[in-house]
Amino acid sequence: MDKYSFLNAAHTVYFADLYEQYQQDPDSVEPSWRAFFQGYDFGAENYGLNGEVVEGVSTQVPEHVQKEFQVVKLIDSYRTRGHLFTKTNPVRERRKYAPSLEIENFGLNQNDLSTTFNAGEILGIGPQTLFKIRTHLEAIYCDSIGIEYMYIRQPDEIQWIQNRLNQNDNHGQFSVEEKKHILKKLNEAVSFEHFLHTKYVGQKRFSLEGNESLIPALDALIEKAASYGVKEFVMGMAHRGRLSTLTNIFGKSAKDIFSEFDGKDYEEEVFDGDVKYHLGWTSDRLTDNGNRINLSIAPNPSHLETVGAVVEGITRAKQDQYYKDDFSKVLPIVVHGDAAIAGQGLIYEVVQMAKLDGYKTNGTIHIVVNNQIGFTTNYLDARSSTYCTDVGKVTLSPVLHVNADDVEAVVHAIRFALDFRMEFKRDVFIDLLGYRKYGHNEGDEPRFTQPKLYKAISKHQNPRAIYADKLIAEGIIDQAYIKLLEQNYKASLESELQDSRKEDKTVITPFMQDAWTSFSRARADRMLENVDTTYPKEKLAEIAKVISTLPSDKKFIRKIERLVQSRQTMFDQNKLDWAMAEHLAYGSLLQEGYDVRISGQDVERGTFSHRHAVVKVEDSEEEVVLLNNISSEQGEFHVYNSLLSEYGVLGFDYGYAMASPNTLGIWEAQFGDFSNGAQIMIDQYISCGEDKWKTPNGIVMLLPHGYEGQGAEHSSGRMERYLQLCAKDNMFVADCTTPANMFHLLRRQLKADYRKPLVVFTPKSLLRHPKVISSVDEFASGGFQPLIDDKTAQASKIETLVFVTGKFYYDLIERQEQLSRDDIAFVRIEQLFPLPEAEIEAVLSKYAKATDVVWAQEEPRNMGAYAHMLMHIAQAKHWRVASRRSYSAPAAGSATRSKKRHQEIIDFVFDQTKDNQRKKTKKK
Repeated sequence: MDKYSFLNAAHTVYFADLYEQYQQDPDSVEPSWRAFFQGYDFGAENYGLNGEVVEGVSTQVPEHVQKEFQVVKLIDSYRTRGHLFTKTNPVRERRKYAPSLEIENFGLNQNDLSTTFNAGEILGIGPQTLFKIRTHLEAIYCDSIGIEYMYIRQPDEIQWIQNRLNQNDNHGQFSVEEKKHILKKLNEAVSFEHFLHTKYVGQKRFSLEGNESLIPALDALIEKAASYGVKEFVMGMAHRGRLSTLTNIFGKSAKDIFSEFDGKDYEEEVFDGDVKYHLGWTSDRLTDNGNRINLSIAPNPSHLETVGAVVEGITRAKQDQYYKDDFSKVLPIVVHGDAAIAGQGLIYEVVQMAKLDGYKTNGTIHIVVNNQIGFTTNYLDARSSTYCTDVGKVTLSPVLHVNADDVEAVVHAIRFALDFRMEFKRDVFIDLLGYRKYGHNEGDEPRFTQPKLYKAISKHQNPRAIYADKLIAEGIIDQAYIKLLEQNYKASLESELQDSRKEDKTVITPFMQDAWTSFSRARADRMLENVDTTYPKEKLAEIAKVISTLPSDKKFIRKIERLVQSRQTMFDQNKLDWAMAEHLAYGSLLQEGYDVRISGQDVERGTFSHRHAVVKVEDSEEEVVLLNNISSEQGEFHVYNSLLSEYGVLGFDYGYAMASPNTLGIWEAQFGDFSNGAQIMIDQYISCGEDKWKTPNGIVMLLPHGYEGQGAEHSSGRMERYLQLCAKDNMFVADCTTPANMFHLLRRQLKADYRKPLVVFTPKSLLRHPKVISSVDEFASGGFQPLIDDKTAQASKIETLVFVTGKFYYDLIERQEQLSRDDIAFVRIEQLFPLPEAEIEAVLSKYAKATDVVWAQEEPRNMGAYAHMLMHIAQAKHWRVASRRSYSAPAAGSATRSKKRHQEIIDFVFDQTKDNQRKKTKKK
């Protein structure tokens, strides 16, 4: 072998530093190293580590020098693999990994334990015996905390971590008062669960038992973060341990939780509510150091990881509104389950947002409440990765694995994680290894599936008992102290329980209610009322000029120059298209002081190149956002191309809108049907959040929709799914046909004194259709029209009345013009929910002479809005239907076949005899 074969890249820094020290002061280096350096030519590049053999020089490396490097290798192995050999599992043996960290695997033996090695300097403990070096490494890397970090690619971050690890042992240092406080919080966690277990036998509560150290950990995190200047905390977690967290961290009254356990009805009649372990909460807390901080725990469904995206959005909204100078003042905390973080794809989407301009929040503390089981599924069946937290390595985030029974180690780890986040503005993951005392819920029998594990758990002491014994052994407390602590806390719970039983109704406090004090909650009748969305013509002219004028000192692609300049031409010619509808809607709201945020795949330009909200300088790709140049007092316009995610990004933008009701928050799908990748977010939050949790939200979803022969995946926005979700007063669904209607629809979102989600089926081919234009006056003085009557129709002549929605209208009137038919009226339903039923009735009365009433849609009969119309309009069951036949896929892949089917529907609209003939043929 050559003389440097025992070296690797990880040793070079240590080796180089030692050689530099030798050059400056040879006598300061240990004699064996001095002899080593004197015998070799280390003037070559990289201090001679290029492996070159110097002619005439002995290549024999002294044995002690070789062993120094073996010790360095041992240190590196502890740093990279020590986490595999920790004492982090409280209830079962860890899996065995090879090779182990036995010194024999590094060319060392038991006789070397008493030998002093300079390699101890790497650890900051100076020259030490191998025995002391190994003991130090075991304490840092293989006790109650295992840390993964050596894959990080930033040397300063690695050095920071190593300096911190070298400064203290695995547990950190705690004063007597700190230890008593940790015990107090641990007692609250244990006693709270025991109290519920005895008072509400068999009721689901998804207890924290087995991971109670989460409570002192969160308490320590909040206290220390407040000392850093953190002002707000936004937390998301699933149901396990949520009730304890609400009471013992967020300050929710135990009386309210007991009232929810008793199953009392709600104080509000038109409100369905949710189970107690899904509800959100917002409160202010005065920390021990006198800082007042705001705490929010977001409501969540049983789709365990969904809330993580929402939390990031809420956090970013607060940062954009209140802490633009320092995002770190809002801290997101997401608590996961081990099976969920390993199995749910959403966490990957959320992690990939962590450093992106439109979604970053300066680092999230991720805590895994690791029960080592998912419902009944063993961890070996729940993932292929070594750890459930391996997704954190996507962003090279440090991961700490901690024994949940060692509460001091847990608190130490959480403080360490916070310090890292505040220093480097990056995510940190904490894997809190505990167990689940009972089954998935308190009525479940876990011994059916894990008899061996639950036999061990049944004999295992809870974390409070373990820590109390430790403090008693240290002489800090005695048995009477812990007994009094428990008695006092349980007495307070008993008092709260008695108070709760005096209440007749359960009161649900709205989440983040301070942000929503100026807004009302609207019922269906108010949603149908007109909202003043007019805007002065002269101010629209100002906006048009700004968005039509590129900086003269920058070079742009000629096509972009012409496109931007055409905006002014359109305004001057009084022919505004769809893109102008958007720009003027955004610009007018910005001019009024509102903010606008648009997010989604390729939204800066727009999938169909209609928006161009961001214009790139040709040579430098510098971004120019003209909508931010309207006035000095305007709101802020944010537009971000998202990562290729629907679920995570829509969840983020929903959370953003939840925390920022005066921002027009828009998520646009690349194609409408792509929103099905976010179906859980739509089902669990957007369509029902207000009814479950009293969380109104003004999120806008733009879903490109229309049949242009582009195949099954690029035709339908699946409007039938959204319409099926509509109930009473939960959301708006629209399918506009004019730029002016789109302009007023978007403005209505913020000009109303309430907020509802808005789903808009937006066009593709209509973006540049010559007939899809509106006048400036229609923008300035009009309003949103939920129904547009046929202005060309004479009621006395109409024999066929056609109700239609969206782009299909233009296909039909084109055919009408070809046939020169004046006996047909086309009435557009622009708002599908709430349906303008009164206007529909008025139209039916107006065209009472029509003997043929048609519902026309380009979608298959089992899709589109037909079933929705049948449900809401009694007369609809008598209407003739012109649509594609029922199909499983939304559209044909063949452009020829698609065109043929499309033409058939048009023909059915204009020639009912064909439809009747088809029915007769079927009967035969």
